[in-house]
Amino acid sequence: MAPTATALAPALAPPTVIPPALEIWAPDPPTWGQRMIPKGIRSAMADLGLWQEPRPLKPSYHLIQVIEVLTRYGWCQSFDFSPTGRMCIRGAQTFLESTGHVTAIDRGKAVNYLQTQLARQGVNMRFWEWNDLPHNTFRGVEATISAASDMARKNGD
Repeated sequence: MAPTATALAPALAPPTVIPPALEIWAPDPPTWGQRMIPKGIRSAMADLGLWQEPRPLKPSYHLIQVIEVLTRYGWCQSFDFSPTGRMCIRGAQTFLESTGHVTAIDRGKAVNYLQTQLARQGVNMRFWEWNDLPHNTFRGVEATISAASDMARKNGD
């Protein structure tokens, strides 16, 4: 008996599961040598297989990567980048955009999801101001970013 078309179709993962092929992690900062190579040369090197540019992530995965960056490098308040290398939410997003892990457009969409999530929680301020409130903890920040990521994923972003 031949298998049916439904038997051949792969099972879809639940929306909260991130496909392993996306490799969401907190990237290393670019080396000084990498910072010195102009983007055009990096693109040409990538075309020749000598360089691999990071693949920008869509908003839902970008927000998960923000959590990974804050976990790896440390979360802080009052600074985008602290003298010890910790970052706030906006600092982590800037780091990921500057290293090519998110486009400016998708970062803007992620910010909108984060602002929407804060509004659902009754917070009417910009996310970087909310990040700096003295009663915030990393666990609370992580939960809010995660909820914003879930919202983005449900909307197809």
